[in-house]
Amino acid sequence: MNKTEMIDAVAKVTGVTKADVAKVINAYTDEIVKAVAAGDDYVTVGFGKFYQSERQARTGRNPSTGAEIKIPAAKVPKFSAGKAFKDAVNAPKKATKGARKAKK
Repeated sequence: MNKTEMIDAVAKVTGVTKADVAKVINAYTDEIVKAVAAGDDYVTVGFGKFYQSERQARTGRNPSTGAEIKIPAAKVPKFSAGKAFKDAVNAPKKATKGARKAKK
């Protein structure tokens, strides 16, 4: 599912216009990005936690030349799924009639 499909789905479930749903989703994701960039965690119980982590400097290799390169330290965003999310992903699938939708 991509962002456009999410907007369509939320608009259909809530009865709110797609334009209004898009504004809300954009504001929601922007605020999560701001919080994590500032070093704060964003937690939704059951869904998961977005947070910032530090990756130490390390030595890597250029795949085309094999030469060693220094990779600088960096701050990276991370996500840890909550229990309800993990349980939903690992729930047994119900048998469906007909062809299944192909995974991308």
